[in-house]
Amino acid sequence: MTGVPSAVGRRPERIATLVVGGGLLGCAVSYLLAAAGTEVLLVDKGQLNAQASGQNAGSLHFQLEYRMLENGALAARKAAEAMPLHLHALRAWSRLEAELGADLGVRQQGGLMVAESAEQVRRLGRKIALEQAAGLQTELLDRSAVRARAPYLGAAVVAAAFCPAEGKADPRRCALAYARAALRLGAQVHARTGVQALCRNGRRWRVVFDDGGVCHAEQVVLAAGAWTGRLAQMAGSVLPVFPVGLTMAVTAPAAPLVTHLVQHAGRRLSLKQTPEGNVLIGGGWPAALRQTGAWVDLDRRPQLLLPSLSGNMAAAVAVVPAVAQLPVLRVWTGTTALVADQLPLLGAVPKAAGLFVATGGSAFTLAPTYARILADKLLGKPAAFDLRAYDPGRFASLTLA
Repeated sequence: MTGVPSAVGRRPERIATLVVGGGLLGCAVSYLLAAAGTEVLLVDKGQLNAQASGQNAGSLHFQLEYRMLENGALAARKAAEAMPLHLHALRAWSRLEAELGADLGVRQQGGLMVAESAEQVRRLGRKIALEQAAGLQTELLDRSAVRARAPYLGAAVVAAAFCPAEGKADPRRCALAYARAALRLGAQVHARTGVQALCRNGRRWRVVFDDGGVCHAEQVVLAAGAWTGRLAQMAGSVLPVFPVGLTMAVTAPAAPLVTHLVQHAGRRLSLKQTPEGNVLIGGGWPAALRQTGAWVDLDRRPQLLLPSLSGNMAAAVAVVPAVAQLPVLRVWTGTTALVADQLPLLGAVPKAAGLFVATGGSAFTLAPTYARILADKLLGKPAAFDLRAYDPGRFASLTLA
């Protein structure tokens, strides 16, 4: 966590709110709570921003993604229930640099979801109808309009959905900027502080850390990404949060080429160019989660699958042919978290007083919104919009306690 010192002094033994997870979401929640005058302790088992929040491509994709469309119209309509969160996040990102007083690399120059077949164009039409009904500004561009707006796209692209608010941010900066702001407001931050046990003890939660230290917290926030399900199990709750391994690649710097966030309606693809000229390529291609005995080992990076890498590169070259001339500098894998029904978990964990969770969905894009929702809940403020679709209570039947 370069440039983000831990708070001076010993780790407190009692705290109002403990936030577990030092990624973008955990840092953002800690900042908002500290800004409201709440005592906050933020802990992470490793370094801040070392997992998914710092390893992803930094896409700000407010359109429905390919993974939300590939399983048919019913699944797409279900995923569209999160569109109010997308609209809130769109506005939040546009003012976040001013709020935190930091350059986060936010560039909202528009995003294109491209199509290469008539069926994909029809899929775009259905997607746009869902988005427009929710209030997101998107439009369908035909071949000539696509060529005029994005001449770098390949000849196979016949149409695209365009969202002017989409873009990118620098994932190396965002979480750390939130952490610095939280520290300035009095929050305490302790890296390399993993949670070994979590149980309710009267009116507080008793939390045991890796080093044997203990903290008693009135409220606990689980914002630990792929580790969230296991932490909930420590507390006696079952949440359907599943780790997923993903693959990313980055090319050598090139002259300005790709001016938009580019996605695909029929292939797994996310592509963008950084201000330094590197082209980041991803889009949901799998990596193999490591096993230790019968358990997924979340402490080890997923294994690269060569078919994923070749498939991702083929999709990128088909859509932006000039990418074929760029050498790939680095390929890496990471782990993210998905919820069973593709909607996030936001709010109080069922049958566990004082325990809250935020995970799932487009967690990087929506992190400022997730953090605001969770902070408002912890502070007893009224919700800005209807949150019933994201309530963890929809899975209360999984917990028998």
